[in-house]
Amino acid sequence: MTLPIILVLAVIVLAILLFVFEFVRIDVVGILMMVLLPLLGLITPQEAISGLSSNAVVIIVAIIIFGAGLEKTGAMNSLAGILLKFVGRSETRIMLLISATVAFISSFMQNIGAAALFMPAAKRICRQANVPASRILMPMGFSAIIGGCITLIGSSPLILLNDVMKITSPDAKPFGLFDVTPIGLALIASFLLYLVLFGRFILPAGHKANGSNGPMSKTLQRTYHDIGNLFELSIPPSFVPKTLMDLEIRAYYFTTVIGVAHKGGTKNFAPDIDTELRGGDIIAVEGPPGLVKKLAAAYKWEIKDRLSVFAEDLSPANAGIVEAVISPRSEMARNTLHSFSFRKKYGVNPLAVRRGNKTFVGGISDIILQTGDTLLLQGRWDKFHFLKEQLDLVFTEEIHGAILKTDKLKYAIGSMLLSLTLILAFHINLSIALLTGALCMILTDVLTIDEAYESVDWMTVFLLGGIIPLGIAFEKTGAARFIVETLFSFSGPVSPLLLLAALAILTSFLTLVVSNIVTAVLMIPLAMNMALYCGADPRMAALVVAISCSNNFILPTHQVNSMVLQPGGYQTMDYFKAGSGMTILFLLVMLGTISLFYGI
Repeated sequence: MTLPIILVLAVIVLAILLFVFEFVRIDVVGILMMVLLPLLGLITPQEAISGLSSNAVVIIVAIIIFGAGLEKTGAMNSLAGILLKFVGRSETRIMLLISATVAFISSFMQNIGAAALFMPAAKRICRQANVPASRILMPMGFSAIIGGCITLIGSSPLILLNDVMKITSPDAKPFGLFDVTPIGLALIASFLLYLVLFGRFILPAGHKANGSNGPMSKTLQRTYHDIGNLFELSIPPSFVPKTLMDLEIRAYYFTTVIGVAHKGGTKNFAPDIDTELRGGDIIAVEGPPGLVKKLAAAYKWEIKDRLSVFAEDLSPANAGIVEAVISPRSEMARNTLHSFSFRKKYGVNPLAVRRGNKTFVGGISDIILQTGDTLLLQGRWDKFHFLKEQLDLVFTEEIHGAILKTDKLKYAIGSMLLSLTLILAFHINLSIALLTGALCMILTDVLTIDEAYESVDWMTVFLLGGIIPLGIAFEKTGAARFIVETLFSFSGPVSPLLLLAALAILTSFLTLVVSNIVTAVLMIPLAMNMALYCGADPRMAALVVAISCSNNFILPTHQVNSMVLQPGGYQTMDYFKAGSGMTILFLLVMLGTISLFYGI
């Protein structure tokens, strides 16, 4: 073992620890790799920044712009309307149609984007069909993950596949857009059959998702119980002015002041702790009825029979209460609402923070938020749209009042078809073809250039930019070959099928605890070296690793699983129960299909 091998293995261990324990954000880890590897002399400075100019990064940028264009044109709302005509009220039919639809969407954009884009539509279908969301969202999430295996641009590991293969074998023939399609279709077909046969037994039961005309849906009301009741109170002229900080209404009465109408006629729809209440003011509050009555009695305020001053402002057409999940790329992770000056900056009222099965109402401004936490927010619809764009929150239900460019839907679809035509008919490079489609979306005003820039997940870009050089160092220093030779010195060469099975199992395990991007970058060079040692096809070994990175069903560690965890009301055991069989089925179908189509 040479010094460079020792150093690169130490850097890999450091990167894995940073990913697992989240000491810093994932994009910071990527930048750290770009800086540390050339400083240690393991790769050249040109190799250190080569990841930023890779095909994988360009493809991901283009795919994200496609997703933003589809969202801006209301494509998912149109699709949900079409599906509602066919699903009726059959739970199985709804489950299968939504799962198949999301798998198809996921085949042309990153699976996390497909799930985020379709989740509000899925919940809308559940409400209108009176079907529990818990029976639909998990299959939808699994389908998004599996659908990412249908084409080469559906998941980050597959997008990375060709670039990382060239690290080990520069002359390796790249995979085409649809080379993985037989495997992906076999996987999604087997999953849909799995749902038909075992769905009623493995999926958690849930309450019916009836619609609601109130400030929040019946589903949210069941989750948050007494939260969501709106009242209007009149403050008598004799009241001595006090700020909300002085009154501590939330701390004592678990009630939130969401609107203040001052005597002069001005209104504040997101009052912060410095807002002063004065005699003659009218306030709108949200809270449990019993505690609101105690609040009114304590200060001799009058509870009105119904909303009057705030009736139009807080009507369902103009405002509401929604649930938002903190995504892995959100700036809010590891910060507090107070540090963001949340109310003052975004004009939205936080009502509660839900983590796991616990709901926090008091003191939520100082809670350090985590990825997967759910915020219950009240505000006007236009504020929610602004908030979504600024903080990368994933809203579990459709935000009303969106300004959609429905007339541009044909241009969005046309841009995607143009990219596919360039790839299939003219054999244009994937990154150039997809970037051409993304550019067409901008030129046809589906998105402005600023909206395109804002939609790009720069966290993922810098993560890829830093992890690809780590793969280069892993191969260049001989570390990958050293590990292979050490392993096979004990067992000797194995049959190609046994090797692929072992790689699939190892990759499936690693992706449960480490980012699938990191798993792919480290495992693909290792797998190709193993295949060369055993006389197997290194391209097939790389393909097995890239697809196995999507075999993540038994824990809510995958970003898609994490996203639907709270909206579906799931526990970790629910994933283990539903995902164990699918994990085994995934391995068997993948290996069987590869053997059939590629003659392993």
